[in-house]
Amino acid sequence: MTHRPSLTRSAILLTVVGLISQSLTFLYHIAVARLVGAQAMGLVHLIMPAYAVMQSICISGLAMAVTVLSSELYARKNTLALRQMIRVSFRGLILLWFPVALLVLTQSDTIAQRVLGDGRTRAGLLLLLPALLLTGVEHLQKQYCYGTGRLWLPASAEVVEQLARCIAIILLLQVVRPKEDTIAAALITAGILCSEVVSSLSLSLGLCRKKPTLGGCLLPSNQLRRRIAAIALPVSFTALLGNLMEAATAMAIPKLLVAYGRTPGEAMGEFGILMGMTLPMLSIPTAFVNGLTLALLPRLTEARTLGHMASFRRISEKAMLSVSYLILPSVTLIAAFGHDLGTVLFQEPKAASHIGSLAIVVCAECYHIILVCILHALDKQKESAIISLGCAGIELTATLLLTGHMGLKGFIWGQILSEAVAVPLCMLLVCQSAELRLGIGRCFVVPVLATLLAGALVVLIGQYIHRLGIDPSVMPPICICGGSLLYLVTLRAQGVRPWQLLRGK
Repeated sequence: MTHRPSLTRSAILLTVVGLISQSLTFLYHIAVARLVGAQAMGLVHLIMPAYAVMQSICISGLAMAVTVLSSELYARKNTLALRQMIRVSFRGLILLWFPVALLVLTQSDTIAQRVLGDGRTRAGLLLLLPALLLTGVEHLQKQYCYGTGRLWLPASAEVVEQLARCIAIILLLQVVRPKEDTIAAALITAGILCSEVVSSLSLSLGLCRKKPTLGGCLLPSNQLRRRIAAIALPVSFTALLGNLMEAATAMAIPKLLVAYGRTPGEAMGEFGILMGMTLPMLSIPTAFVNGLTLALLPRLTEARTLGHMASFRRISEKAMLSVSYLILPSVTLIAAFGHDLGTVLFQEPKAASHIGSLAIVVCAECYHIILVCILHALDKQKESAIISLGCAGIELTATLLLTGHMGLKGFIWGQILSEAVAVPLCMLLVCQSAELRLGIGRCFVVPVLATLLAGALVVLIGQYIHRLGIDPSVMPPICICGGSLLYLVTLRAQGVRPWQLLRGK
């Protein structure tokens, strides 16, 4: 294969960047929650699903196509076709963005009031239109870099973007000191726009400084466009319908909570706490999964392109083992002392509500992300789309049926049911397509048993500390050390050394 950084080095670098990014986002959520409160955060989380819908139309499919084709062309050392492909992708981005921006610009009031269900979201929605184009440019540049093995440029741009976002949003909120939730939500989206300007400029300057040596040959234009469309359309269609369902869910939850017996203010506050506090807290370890998939897809695509299927299977297995032995215990430990962690970080006792159920959802989603990444590397975009859309429909249906009777528990059960269907189906398709054989005991049973024991110990430690009246701020380090030690001891008792399983390229 072509010269690339090893998968381990790539994943570690991107994980470190992801952790920095997650930490900055986490701190920004804490600061914003304290500055503007849960209702303003709820408004932002009403806007973001609509923004995700626009991204799915304009960006998601093209970004996937750029990643896959960059990896294939880089493996064949065809840099002329690489440059041609990125030019065609940028043109496609502009062609997709223009009608979307025109529609939102002319119908913003209708979208805010009738679709999002709250007219206060209009200003924030309009501010995200230029951010959408800049985000598209940034995503295509990043995926090109990942596909060609250039990790440092997008990694540094990601950190710069998150820093710019945190500084811009906090500075705007501190200077303006908004009294109304509408203005606060608009200022937060304005900060997002500022960060996208900084990120796209830094990537453009970095790519202009170092251009690859030209070689290979140009592809027929029609053939290239058809190849891009074949990859992009299923991904965009899946992302669009999935995000529409997610947006419908986000808009329906506050209304369903009112039907459950909450006041409108209480419903928006509960939704803001769940999406802006509890989930970000649990999602800190997923920085590893995000970094791993960014490094994994180009390497798997290259292995498939060159016919190295033994290497493909070995890398895929290690990716699944990484989730089992690293993500499961990390999420479980956070859930085990989530009440004290939420109180310390957010000054909000309800930040740990439903954290146990949400931990199951987060872990299952991590497996799902890795499996979808493997399917994309196998050119199974259509099959992955069918599974994802079917499971998104299950989640939406369950949410609509259960939330009015169970509150937020209904929403969480909808997510659990969706992932309970998606993960086994994706795993079955991967095992059949790549002839991958995953040992159930080594991959799932052993790490789950060790994780449950470690989580139980952390709960007992927390109860003991509370009985002694010790400051809750000492909980995290004690629980992390005690839980991690028991986890490693339990693995050794079962004859497993996780670092030996995960070692290798």
